[in-house]
Amino acid sequence: MSDTTQGIDPLAAYANFKPAIAPEKPARGKRVLHLIRSQPLGAISAFVLLIMVLAATFAPYLAPFDPTTGDPTALYQPPNAKYWLGTDAFGRDILSRLIYGARISLIIGFGASILGVVVGTIIGVTSGYLGGWLDSIAQRLMDAMLAFPMLLLALAMAAVLGSSVQNVIIALAMPIVPRAARIARASTLVLKTTTFIEASRAIGCSNLRIIVVHILPNTFAPLLVIATAYLGLAIVQEAALDYLGAGIQEPQPSWGLMMSGSATSLALTAPWIVLVPGLAITVVVLASNLLGDAIRDVLDPKLQRNI
Repeated sequence: MSDTTQGIDPLAAYANFKPAIAPEKPARGKRVLHLIRSQPLGAISAFVLLIMVLAATFAPYLAPFDPTTGDPTALYQPPNAKYWLGTDAFGRDILSRLIYGARISLIIGFGASILGVVVGTIIGVTSGYLGGWLDSIAQRLMDAMLAFPMLLLALAMAAVLGSSVQNVIIALAMPIVPRAARIARASTLVLKTTTFIEASRAIGCSNLRIIVVHILPNTFAPLLVIATAYLGLAIVQEAALDYLGAGIQEPQPSWGLMMSGSATSLALTAPWIVLVPGLAITVVVLASNLLGDAIRDVLDPKLQRNI
């Protein structure tokens, strides 16, 4: 029996047919809000780091006093209406030194973590993909660097290079290089045996193109987590170098330098001198670690369905 005898017009049915439309992807703003709701600690940590970066950027407009000039009549002043966070042994405003010190500490932290991860990634990806004698030499060099504790290696490099900001960044980046290289090499060894890498070789792609186009983007997620984790560690190591006298020197303001010298002996009589920069370092380290955990959860394919 035909469709027309059953009261169904095929032409009308075809005219009323509407093809299925693929669901639209959520707007970028909605996705950002969803990420904030799913990772509240990571969002708060990113906000805290952003506030500190902005404070360091606009330090000349936010600091109430010159961080290197002290008032001889206001030595060891506790927090008051004029000096909100008190003064140090030279009568310098701690709030001003804290804001200006964020510049040096954050520059060193970001610079050391980025430089160490970038150099380690280049070494790890290149040696892992090419293999052979190059991989053997590179890994033995990384093993030798890993044999030294991070602070000892950074202290040795700072003693050799000097105490400028650039040299401290290089000194703190050196211990990060072998750790980032190990992670990049491990990811490369897995990726180089996959089908799409073999297909790239089959169509004649050069090694440089395969490394840059196919391997590096797939190692970005774990290395980004490592970079955020080592941001806080680099700031702590910089504070340790300042405390040992191998980092930033007076009169430059730095969080680690504010905790060194006579500040430790005055922890009981003038605790604000030590507590303020110590609290700032603690907040930055905690925020960077929480941000790294949030980024790991967002970029983990196993957790994508829940984010």
